[in-house]
Amino acid sequence: MEIELITTGTELLLGRVLNTHQQWLGQRLADAGYTLSRQVTVPDNDPAVCEAVQTALGCAELVITTGGLGPTSDDITRGLIADLLARPLGRDESVASHIESFFERRNRPMPESVLVQAYVPEGAVVFPNEHGTAPGLAIEVSPNPFRAGGGPAWLIMLPGPPRELRPMVDDQAMPFIRKHLPLEQPFHCSILRSLGIGESMVEDMLLGPLRPLMDRGLDLGFCARIGQVDIRLSGSGPGMPAIIAEAESTIRGAIDKQIYGTDDETIEQVVVGQLIATGETLAVAESCTGGFLGHHITNVPGASAIFAGGVLAYSNAMKQKLLGVKKSTLAEHGSVSKPVAIEMAEGALTVSGADHALSVTGIAGPGGGTPDKPVGTVWLGMASRGGRPLAIRQFHPYDRETFKHATVHQALELLRRRLKKIG
Repeated sequence: MEIELITTGTELLLGRVLNTHQQWLGQRLADAGYTLSRQVTVPDNDPAVCEAVQTALGCAELVITTGGLGPTSDDITRGLIADLLARPLGRDESVASHIESFFERRNRPMPESVLVQAYVPEGAVVFPNEHGTAPGLAIEVSPNPFRAGGGPAWLIMLPGPPRELRPMVDDQAMPFIRKHLPLEQPFHCSILRSLGIGESMVEDMLLGPLRPLMDRGLDLGFCARIGQVDIRLSGSGPGMPAIIAEAESTIRGAIDKQIYGTDDETIEQVVVGQLIATGETLAVAESCTGGFLGHHITNVPGASAIFAGGVLAYSNAMKQKLLGVKKSTLAEHGSVSKPVAIEMAEGALTVSGADHALSVTGIAGPGGGTPDKPVGTVWLGMASRGGRPLAIRQFHPYDRETFKHATVHQALELLRRRLKKIG
């Protein structure tokens, strides 16, 4: 099946806004067994949008557009497609009522111009927008004037803001696609997520043992991210669940210690879940990550049950004042060192009353490094009640943001292994 994605927005081409739709939609479709064939980004002007839609309808059974459904002058997708398909726009009273109540609930005046979003092409299926005002739309193009032979196609229009688009895709668009464009065979997919092992090593260890299963139809893929590797197992047919289960067993037999979760799980979700299950609590002491570790933890729903809080001690003076790090320790070993990481973790444990504490102290760069402690050096500390404190050194010679991501993931992995009693 040919599937094309058209992302509209001049701001995307100017680089003012990051285009995340291709990555996110591509993943959502692929995990359901649908693979994008082509993706294009076009500016907000009539010729570009029209040409992209006509070209896509000429070869694809499913065309998805994002953006251009709002109330402003550059939101032109809805009107252009209505004209292109000769589908006159008509007011949908349910959409109009939703828009009016959207503003009422927020006690905000409603500009009359926003009601343009209630006008939808004739015959379109409306996807209500629970997180905004512009509805999603689906139109069956049949007969299809842009394809030889007039073969039908579905055109789905989605709002541009990710906070509106993503729940609409999960709750409405994907079920709609499965119903109207069903796969020939059932598709199955499973993802194992790992930390602390490189992509090439994962492939070297797994490719041989999994080759017989691949010969039976298993599709094996690796996706490397910051300090992590996702292992994707997928395939079609009634016998595929058993093949995937056998593959998972083989993988866990080889690298079970490195596997922290499955599918869309994040390391912070796993750690928070483990702490909730045991009824234990966590505190953090951060220097080089600037609060990023606490940010990841508190992004997880339910984190309030386990997260005591954090101390952001960027300077040496704050490390001493808030965490009780000894002046002599800093003088002898420097702020980026094993003893300081341990004293930071122990200090956080003391001031918070938590069961576990994590600490991070390092050199994010681009300056500040030395021959003994080059830019990218970081110490991760951990202290637990009734347990031996420890600290490990890592090296992340990346830009500052990537350095923070890698450091946070490894700090949480350190705690995950303690909670799971993994050596």
